[in-house]
Amino acid sequence: MRTPTDIRTLPALCAAATISAVATAVCAATATAEQPPAVGGGSGIVIDRQFGCTLTTVGYDAADRLVGLTAGHCGEPGAEVLTDAAPNRGTVGRIVHTNHELDYAVIEFAPGAIRPSARVGALTILDTGAAASFPTVVCKKGRTTGTTCGITWGDLAGRPADTWTQLCVLEGDSGAPVVVGTRLVGMVNAYLGIGCFGPEVGTDIDAITADLNARADVGAGFRPVAADEHEVRRVTDDGGIRSTPPG
Repeated sequence: MRTPTDIRTLPALCAAATISAVATAVCAATATAEQPPAVGGGSGIVIDRQFGCTLTTVGYDAADRLVGLTAGHCGEPGAEVLTDAAPNRGTVGRIVHTNHELDYAVIEFAPGAIRPSARVGALTILDTGAAASFPTVVCKKGRTTGTTCGITWGDLAGRPADTWTQLCVLEGDSGAPVVVGTRLVGMVNAYLGIGCFGPEVGTDIDAITADLNARADVGAGFRPVAADEHEVRRVTDDGGIRSTPPG
């Protein structure tokens, strides 16, 4: 039989349980909100809070530093990097090296500032490889024009490190990853004539990694971040970005 004391304590116990549940939910929501943004090849970035570009890829170098690549004309060493995925987080990294000849830049990310991802949208990068050749269809994911695909023309200007394609690109797409399936083969650097009508030209990823290794500094020994089990399953399920013409 319940005593008056027992009955009086029930509301207090319920209130305590409710407060505990609310506190747990708030803490969980706060923890989720504070998680670093998922960032990878194809993510939009902002340089020095002014210039929009696209991240080519993210991964680790031989010293296990978390680094990324983008186009060299996007910024100079020391420039701060913000991400479209979480602009209010402020600076997530800085450009530490720029090569204007090959038009690429190396970004070193601050520890814990981002959650590196092999997949952004439908684009997944699992490895790097040699430049595509005519008539291979390549795809890219850029900050401005999103995902587009087009035929590869090859080296049209006598520069072995460059490959021309018929990808649709505009300002803001600089640095966008160029892929064949899940293999990164280059980055977007420029277009000729009118954007999305004239051909696109970009630097081959093999030329970039060779230069990084020769420098033996930040970025040397670069390897793309490995896909987690969930990302691998999604690639298996839908094949990622198509690198063949739609039928």
